[in-house]
Amino acid sequence: MPTQARVVVLPEKPGPLRIDDVLLPDPGPHQVVVRQFATGVCHSQLHQMHRARTNNVVLGHESTGVVLATGSEVTHVKEGDRVMVTWVVRDRERAGRAPQPALLDLPDGTTARSQNVFTWADHTIADELYVVKMADDVATDVTAVIGCAVMTGAGAVRYTAGVREGQSVVVFGVGGVGLCAITAAAVAGADPIIAVDLSDEKLEFAKRFGATIGVNATSVDAVAKVRELTDGGADYAFDCIGLKSTMEQLLPSVRSGVIGGASGGTAVLVGVPTTKAELNMVDLLIGEKTYKGSIAGSSKPDRDFPMFVEWFQQGVLDLDALVTTRYSLDQINEATTALEHGQITGRSIVEL
Repeated sequence: MPTQARVVVLPEKPGPLRIDDVLLPDPGPHQVVVRQFATGVCHSQLHQMHRARTNNVVLGHESTGVVLATGSEVTHVKEGDRVMVTWVVRDRERAGRAPQPALLDLPDGTTARSQNVFTWADHTIADELYVVKMADDVATDVTAVIGCAVMTGAGAVRYTAGVREGQSVVVFGVGGVGLCAITAAAVAGADPIIAVDLSDEKLEFAKRFGATIGVNATSVDAVAKVRELTDGGADYAFDCIGLKSTMEQLLPSVRSGVIGGASGGTAVLVGVPTTKAELNMVDLLIGEKTYKGSIAGSSKPDRDFPMFVEWFQQGVLDLDALVTTRYSLDQINEATTALEHGQITGRSIVEL
């Protein structure tokens, strides 16, 4: 039978988010209905909110919950299982088909579309390719951010870059994603691990996650300081913001190679770009440097989420510290406003 749900809706016309009471349909053959415990609040949703649109949108893409119902073709989870919902196909190589995003009928007779999934709701319905099974003995609140923040930041270090022990790392932007990148760098044994931000408070907070040095870009030339601290440039630089200024600081922050010898360092763009950027292509060429992108940390949810949960259980990934702010579903406009104004030190969640 259909499931009653309270769902955050981004209206087609500009205006605040609203909460609609909707009926989720019975799951199709490849769908899962989930009663949710918590969901993360991510900058990606702010980008969606600021873009022009031609339809209502349902938002959110990382959460935890419990399965209420499954479609006839779903085999990896069953009713009563705890799960994580994410926006990346859990195992694309074995998927065998394209996932189907949700389309909801709203009380006013219109519809709302999701990009991949929607998790800003007390219940959701999702293609099973976006649903990852979770152990029963794991906290279900702070683990909600594994589905985006953790895999994006930690995955960028572990998979996109492949940072190894003793290599130097600089992370621009130490919000939720940046802190996860710092954690993964610490797990890899990187040294030094340099955090760059505009707030001494955030830089000090980053040391709880493994940063060894903080650089406040409001008081010093961040690139010059990084080059000084790393004797000419870091092995890896990660931009977890995506602004023009930070995207342009990445390349000069990594070391140059030696012609006929070693290649240069690697700059990794993790944050979603909001503007164009200009790169010094001579520096890229002569320094034999690499500038690459990382989407979702090059992660594979089926493979990686259990590992991130294990990091959390072992105390390596301090999700209790990472989640600094909690909201109710009715406070969703307050939550997005605080994030947009830079008032969230780590990551915020909505508890459902």
